[in-house]
Amino acid sequence: MHSVRAAIVACLFIPLAATAAVAQPLRIAAASDLQAALPGIAAQFEQQTGHTVALTFGSSGNFFTQLQNGAPFDVFLSADIDYPRQLERDGQVEKGSIYEYAAGRIVLWARNDSKVDLRRGLAGLADPAVRKVAIANPDHAPYGRAAVAALHHAGVYGRVMSKLVRGENISQAAQFVQSGNADVGIVALSLALAPALKSSGRYVEIPESFYPAIEQGAVVVAASRQKAVALQFVEFLKQPASIRTLQAFGFVVPQR
Repeated sequence: MHSVRAAIVACLFIPLAATAAVAQPLRIAAASDLQAALPGIAAQFEQQTGHTVALTFGSSGNFFTQLQNGAPFDVFLSADIDYPRQLERDGQVEKGSIYEYAAGRIVLWARNDSKVDLRRGLAGLADPAVRKVAIANPDHAPYGRAAVAALHHAGVYGRVMSKLVRGENISQAAQFVQSGNADVGIVALSLALAPALKSSGRYVEIPESFYPAIEQGAVVVAASRQKAVALQFVEFLKQPASIRTLQAFGFVVPQR
């Protein structure tokens, strides 16, 4: 009798467990430059598929390290496609699932009330009146490496190096300038076009020839328990509506 009761109780819990599994959101680790563009794409995905999405933003290098150590993400959207490629070589992502969804661009951004003359471009950063220049940390943020490359290309890195304040990711670097803790910043165009920065500041684009292409890649994590949904999301990034959203925030989407 006891065993029958136990079996009935166990059966009662099976639907609950199944419901919990279905309700688990798709966990996406996304580069900070996607903070303005990705929520809209994720919302469209949820509406069309019924699957929920949980977005976590940060630096691509930090996510790379976390994924190497088994972080429980299903999809990785990296601002540097080399990170997904490295994870693929290590067998930590689904082989063949890498998709180059966009290329990013960098701009020089300052608040509307700043006296920094953006028309001088990167050369203007050497002016003594410019005390602090925000960039993302080049050790693990692709946009930080692009900023350093651009400063070297413009021949001002040596004169600007002591002024640099490094954000943990490109979003934090933008916050430094927006809050007034830096006079000017080298930030992602996608963030400069986001409502918060667009209304509070101004920018000039840094020529793409000044820095290596910021090629960005999406990939499905091998340890994901929702691989079918994860692959579905990566495919969703290829849809015209998703591409239009990325382009609206300044991303260059490679031709297929």
